[in-house]
Amino acid sequence: MTTCFPIRPLVCALAAIAVSDWACAADDTATLPTITVKAEAAKSGQTNIAGFGATPTWQVPAQTVSLSERALQEAGITRVSDLAKVDGSVSGGYNTTGYWDDITVRGFELEGAYSYRREGLPYNAETRIPLDNKANLELFKGTSGIQAGVSAPGGLVNLVVKRPEGRIRSAELAWTSARSIKVATDLSDRFGDNQQFGLRINAAHERLNPEVNDAQGQRHLLSLATDWRINADTVIEAELEHSRAAQPSVPGFSMLGTTLPDAKSVDPRIDLNNQPWTLPVVFQEQVGTLRLKQQLNKQWLWQTTYGGQRLLTQDRIAFPYGCGSAGDYSHYCADGSFDVYDYRSEDELREVRSLDSHVDGTVQWAGFQQQVSLGVMRSLQSVTASTAAYNWVGTGTVDGLTVIPTGNATPTSPMGNRHEASTEWYARDAVQWNPYWTSWLGVRHTELNRSGFQSDGSNPSQPLKQTFTTPWLATGYQFAPRQQVYASWGEGVQALVAPYPVGSSYSNSGQPLAAQRTRQIEVGLKGQCPHTHWSLNWFRTQKPEANAIDNVYRIDGDSLHKGVEGQIRTNLGSWTLDASAMWLDAERRHSVDASINGLHPTNVPDHTLKLGASYRFAAVPGLVAQGAVINEGRRMVTPDNTEHVPAWTQVDVGMRYTQRLNNQAIVWQAGVQNLLDQRAWRSTPYQFDHVYLLPLAPRTLTASVLVDF
Repeated sequence: MTTCFPIRPLVCALAAIAVSDWACAADDTATLPTITVKAEAAKSGQTNIAGFGATPTWQVPAQTVSLSERALQEAGITRVSDLAKVDGSVSGGYNTTGYWDDITVRGFELEGAYSYRREGLPYNAETRIPLDNKANLELFKGTSGIQAGVSAPGGLVNLVVKRPEGRIRSAELAWTSARSIKVATDLSDRFGDNQQFGLRINAAHERLNPEVNDAQGQRHLLSLATDWRINADTVIEAELEHSRAAQPSVPGFSMLGTTLPDAKSVDPRIDLNNQPWTLPVVFQEQVGTLRLKQQLNKQWLWQTTYGGQRLLTQDRIAFPYGCGSAGDYSHYCADGSFDVYDYRSEDELREVRSLDSHVDGTVQWAGFQQQVSLGVMRSLQSVTASTAAYNWVGTGTVDGLTVIPTGNATPTSPMGNRHEASTEWYARDAVQWNPYWTSWLGVRHTELNRSGFQSDGSNPSQPLKQTFTTPWLATGYQFAPRQQVYASWGEGVQALVAPYPVGSSYSNSGQPLAAQRTRQIEVGLKGQCPHTHWSLNWFRTQKPEANAIDNVYRIDGDSLHKGVEGQIRTNLGSWTLDASAMWLDAERRHSVDASINGLHPTNVPDHTLKLGASYRFAAVPGLVAQGAVINEGRRMVTPDNTEHVPAWTQVDVGMRYTQRLNNQAIVWQAGVQNLLDQRAWRSTPYQFDHVYLLPLAPRTLTASVLVDF
C-alpha cells in the first residue's frame, strides 16, 4: 500500500484490478470461510436503490455501494458525510459541525431536497440524519433517471431502516476525546404462536462535544419498526422515527483579502460563531413508512409503500460574511476581520409525502428470461418559511476572540417557499439473452408541477408544469465466471430554484427554474470471487448549470465531468484490503461569460484515494488492527481558478476486539482519527458568492463498547 501512495490514484486502481485474477485464484485455496462471510456482508451484496432487485452487485451495470450496520460501526461512520472516508467517488461539500451533511459524488453536489431516499421514497436530507436505526447506507453513483424523477447527476443515497430480525438485545456506549458521549440500544423480537408479529426499537442519546470550541449540543433518537406476517404471501410493515438535534453550527474560514491562508496557521478548533447571543441550530423530525408486500404467485411480487416526513428547523448563526470596509463580500478582510450578521430563520417546515406501488416478476418471452418491474409513484413536497432575520451587528476576527455584545433578531429578509408535486410512471426490464449477454432497459415518465413565492407573499411564480421521459439502457457481457464488462447510457432530471444571495436577491429569487436533462455514458468492468470484489469504470456526465445574468438567475451552459474509478476489496490470509480511487477531469462549458469556460469548478478534487486495511491476529482470536489512508487532490478555491489548495492526506488507525462470553459478544473498539494531526483545507465550497475554507478536524480519539445481552 505505501508504495502506491505517492503515485497517481488511477495507477493504484489499475494495479488493484490487474491482480484481481490472482486474488480470485488465491480464493480457491482459502481456509477462512467465516471471514469471507464477514467481508462480503460489510461492503457488498445488493443495493435496493439500484432498482435491479436480486441482481448481485457484480452483475449490476452501474457503480453502487452498500454499507451494512457492522461496516458503519467498524469504519466509524456516524454521519452520511463520512462516506467520504471509504469511497473514492465521494468528497465533502459545505460539511460542518452542527449542520446537515453536504457531499459531492463524482464532483457533483448531492441536493438535500432531491438526491436522498429513505426506504426507497423521496426524503429531504436537510437535517442531521441519525444512523443508529439504519441497517444499510446505500449509494448509487451517476445519473439516476430510472431511480428518481428528479435528482443530482452525482447519484442517490438511500437509507434502509432496521427491521425486526428475531431476538436482538444490544447496547452501545461511545466516547470521543472531546468528551462526546453516546448511549444507544437496539432491541428486537418476534411474537405470536407462529412468530407472525415483529418489533424492533432503537433509542439513542448523545451529548455532542466536538473538538471545535464552544459548539456543544445534544441529540436523541427513538424509532420503532414492526411487521405482521399475515400469511406466507402477505406482510405488512410499519416504522416510525422521531429525532432531534440541537447544536451551534460552525462556519467556515475564508481567504484574507486576496491571500489564501496556510491551513497550518489556522487553529481548526476556532468557532467563528461563538457570540454571547448565539443560539443552536435545531432539527426536529418525524418520519415513517407503511408497506404492504403481497406475493401474487411464484413469479410476481406486489409492493406498496406510503411514507411521510415532517422536518422543523430553527436555523441560527452569527454569520461571518465578507469585508464591508473594502466593499468586497467574496472573502474576509486582509487584516483577518469580517462582517458579522445575526441570521435567524425560525420554524422552517419541510414536508414530504410519497406513495409508491410496483410489481416485480420474472417472465419468459420469445424464449428469453426477463426480470420486469412496473410501478407508479406520487410525491408531494413543500418548504414553508417565515421572513428571517439577517442583520449586520458588527465586525469579528479570525482568532475568534472578538465579542459582539448584542444581536438583532428583527425579521428583514424574505425566504423562499415552494410546493412541488410529481407523478412518476416507471418500467424496468432485464433480458437474459444467453448465459453471457444481458441487457437492461428502463424508462421513467415524470409529470412535475412546481411553484414558489416569498415568505412575505411577494414575487409569486407562475405554476411550472413539465413532463420528462428519461430512458436508461445498458448491456453486459460475462467474459468469465462472475466477471462482466458493461456499457450504459442514461438521462436524469435536474431541478433548480433561484436562490437568495446573502443580503440581497435576484429578480426571480425563490422561483423554480425549468428542470433540465442530465446525461451520462459509462463503461466498466466488475467482478466477484468468494473473497474479492473489484471494479473499474469510466464515466462522462453532462449537467446543465445556472448563473446570475443581469440580476436574473437562469440556466447558463453546462459542466462536463469525465473520470475513471476503481475499487477492490479482498482477503489475503489474515489481511483484508479495501482500496477505492477516482481521477476526475471537470470543466465549465458554454457559459455566456466566456471567461469561465474551460475552467474547473470549485471544491472538486482532481483525484481521490481511499485505502483501508485490517489485520486479524491469529494468536488472539477476535483482535483486529485497522488502518486507513485518505488522500484527496488539489481543488480550486475561486471560480476564476486563480487560487487552489493542495492535496491533503489523513491517516486513521484503530483496534477492535470481539470478546465472547456465554455465546454473547462484547465488541471493544478504539481509534485515532487524523493520527498525524495533519492541518489542511479539506474542502473549499464557493457559496453565496463567497469563498469558504473548511479545515480537517484535529486529532481525535474515539472509543466504544457494543454489548449483546
